[in-house]
Amino acid sequence: MDSSFNPWYYLDWFGYATFKGFTWELPGFLYAAAAIPVLFLVRWLIRQKLNQKLPVAVTEKELKSSALNLVRFVPELFVMLALMLVMVALARPQKNNEKVEEWTEGIDIMLGLDISKSMDIQDFQPNRLEAAKQVALDFIDGRKHDRIGLVVFSGDAYSVSPLTTDYKLLKTYISEISFDMIEAKGTAIGSAMAVITNRMRESEAKSKVCILLSDGENNAGNIDPITAAELGAAYGVTIYTIIIGKEGRVPFGTDFFGRPNMIENTVDITTMKRMAEIGNGEFFRATDNQALENVFARIDQYEKAEIKQTRFRDTTDYYFIYLTWAMVFFLLWLGLKSTFVTNVLQD
Repeated sequence: MDSSFNPWYYLDWFGYATFKGFTWELPGFLYAAAAIPVLFLVRWLIRQKLNQKLPVAVTEKELKSSALNLVRFVPELFVMLALMLVMVALARPQKNNEKVEEWTEGIDIMLGLDISKSMDIQDFQPNRLEAAKQVALDFIDGRKHDRIGLVVFSGDAYSVSPLTTDYKLLKTYISEISFDMIEAKGTAIGSAMAVITNRMRESEAKSKVCILLSDGENNAGNIDPITAAELGAAYGVTIYTIIIGKEGRVPFGTDFFGRPNMIENTVDITTMKRMAEIGNGEFFRATDNQALENVFARIDQYEKAEIKQTRFRDTTDYYFIYLTWAMVFFLLWLGLKSTFVTNVLQD
């Protein structure tokens, strides 16, 4: 039970758990409290040595010891406890209830993923598309507060998900991406950029980002990639373009004997690089799984949301509890000071 709700006279205020739960404003006074019993012991030893001793003639039978003789130390104990409790009160025991309000100026991010048939080439493991899907999933796991959307394209472009913070649903969409989502064949990079821009058009985010990933050259659609990039830049979209895959002979499927078929592969680096320049972004080239992971990691570092925090601290003091106990022991000492309990020879 939390001792914070107990009345002052409860002994729970002196428990180890209670003291451990406090924040001490001036902890040095706790050391002073611990030193007081030592000072009282030294004081008593000095008084024993220096006090005047009166020679009294008594018989051996009259020299009887009794536990009641210890009662004379009770007033000393009370004043010692009073001083220790004053030190504890001066240490300012407190409890802080801190509340943190966090908000962010989020980023809107659109992922454009090529799902043309050439993305089934196995120079990535298990193929280009599955490798791209995995790094996209990892990228989403690393984001917080940002809205992310998804566009897929081959011979045409299709918006799979609008900008959303429902990352679980978005990851489901990505996991379900397949080559047969769009019937039209080819690679419509310009159309994909146009769909992304359309999704970003009404965004009021501080930063709007497009990550466009493709393995080929624009050979479909009715929008030129450069024109689409200029339109996106006009709406303040930062464009990152990624060419995935190797040039030259690459494995694509297997023959009758299970051996990989080798085909020629070409990419249009010039167009993708120019799109990134227009969109004030950066162009990347990834030739294997690890390189693609590194590209997304770099983009993740480039585009970070600005997170702001406001902290509210509610501080409650409990020094009055120990000060009240100190007054009680001080009053008890005053009450016993002039009674038979006190050793008047030492007063």
